[in-house]
Amino acid sequence: MPLDAVTLRAVLGELDEGLAGGRIEKVYQPDREEVVLAVRGRGGAKRLLISVAASAPRIHLIEKNIENPPSPPMFCMLLRKHIQGAKIVSVRQPALERMAVLELDTADELGVPCKKYLNIELMGKYSNLILQGDDGRIIDAIRRVDSDISGKRQVLPGLFYRMPPAQEGKADPLTLSGAGLAAALRTEASEKGLDKWLLGHLLGLSPLLCRELSCRAVGEADKPVCRLSEQERESVGRIFSDFTDFVRGNKGRPYLLVRREEGTVFDFSCFPITQYGGLMSVVPESSFSALLSAYYEKKSSAERMNRKASDLIRTVTNARDRAQRKLAAQRQELLDTADRARHKRLGDLITSNLYQLEKGMSRVKVIDYFDESCPEIEIDLDIRLSPQQNAQRYYKLYNKAKTAETVLTVQVEQGERDVDYLESVLAAIGEAECEQDLSQLREELRQTGVLSNKQQKNQRIKPVRARPYEYRTSDGFAVFAGKNNLQNDLLTMKTAFKSDIWFHTQKIHGSHVILVADGREPTDQAMTEAAMIAAYHSKARTSSLVPVDYTPVRYVKKPTGARPGFVIYHVYQTAYVTPDPDRIDALRVR
Repeated sequence: MPLDAVTLRAVLGELDEGLAGGRIEKVYQPDREEVVLAVRGRGGAKRLLISVAASAPRIHLIEKNIENPPSPPMFCMLLRKHIQGAKIVSVRQPALERMAVLELDTADELGVPCKKYLNIELMGKYSNLILQGDDGRIIDAIRRVDSDISGKRQVLPGLFYRMPPAQEGKADPLTLSGAGLAAALRTEASEKGLDKWLLGHLLGLSPLLCRELSCRAVGEADKPVCRLSEQERESVGRIFSDFTDFVRGNKGRPYLLVRREEGTVFDFSCFPITQYGGLMSVVPESSFSALLSAYYEKKSSAERMNRKASDLIRTVTNARDRAQRKLAAQRQELLDTADRARHKRLGDLITSNLYQLEKGMSRVKVIDYFDESCPEIEIDLDIRLSPQQNAQRYYKLYNKAKTAETVLTVQVEQGERDVDYLESVLAAIGEAECEQDLSQLREELRQTGVLSNKQQKNQRIKPVRARPYEYRTSDGFAVFAGKNNLQNDLLTMKTAFKSDIWFHTQKIHGSHVILVADGREPTDQAMTEAAMIAAYHSKARTSSLVPVDYTPVRYVKKPTGARPGFVIYHVYQTAYVTPDPDRIDALRVR
């Protein structure tokens, strides 16, 4: 769900308590839509994430470090100039809006104390981060909005900052009484469901909260407002009064909604949610920052990497599609060569019947003595050729098809390997966790010719060698998994000892996984966990009973001239495992 104004009010109350009085030590911009402020205050060092991404606008504290680009963007440099070293006076919310304002005490270029404000607008695709000076003018914004983009409100350096336009027809729920809401419902004749009516008439409420209020008041979310009884209208008023008292009293607590059957995160709220009954578990979190981190962390990380890898994904996908089209055409040509014996047969029949043929004939009827029933068949002839030349024409077609079969068989095998390789690269891109991983993948594609040097001309920074995934099994064995095909080759062919155990999903694209034996006999538990890691780092990570082949490294060979990551093995065993993401994450060495 989007971060609604009611939940944001609770989040900002928590942030104000933890950040007020702290100083901004450093400003980072890991992504074009995200800013991280390193703040030091009474509670020690903290990192405040501000994201204005359209799909996940939010503000909260984070624990994990986020990878930063090699050189900071211009907006990051501007923030460092104006607010680095500033003291946070307060973190507040204007009315009940999806906005946050950081009031800052700092100094100008001459050292004169002044105030500056970070206006954080968390409004979906209209989200923005705007730095405002003491005079009310905009210094700059992470997204500039000119008259071509919006005719109502421009956000440009030098203009006076104005609040986003208010939503027409909506009332602030904190200024409305329950009796007033019930009275408004009495005059309503709409067929619209109660939850949709509340959403359209009240500021700051999410669809989730509107459904919850409706369910608590009348037992269902979408009952038409025109069919509400007087008792139900009064019930809506009472529930609404209790809710506004809850919000005014700052009683909001962080709740994470988790699907009971799948165990996956579904939603979050600051209000206890009861509408889903037994389908959802309502899990209290320690803080709103922990709540938002738990909800957005994996989603935002995946989206950030998808943006960074979009050009790479497009290039590899286009190369794979071309290879698949070429392979399909070659397979069809190979099928066509299967009819070559017919050409030789027709040439033989023409040769055996030369006595009855003349130049200029378009077809001839002959007895097919190759067939046991000796039927009479017609053979097409070229009127421009003599009978002997017509026979030679069919022999040439036979020889051409015979040669084509040999060549096409090799080409089809190579095409299948090319498609297989590009599929493995796409799988590796999907698992990339940082810019280093993508940089090494680009280097791999350059070495294999998928990316040309011209396409790499903007990659002036030498790629940093990314480290493979490292795990430690429950009983202490080290396990490594390659992040790309170059790492797979390095792990299997260079780093691993012959006695180590090699794992790979059977006929499924995935990482090479090495269980380091280190002179010991691997336990069953270590073997099972290593197989689960191999299944997790493959295209079958969400499947159950994934087949994973394993064998000592001594039995794994790499053919001469093979693509990166391609190996062969004939001595192996197969385990069937179901990867458990939580268990695998707990084994990872960070």
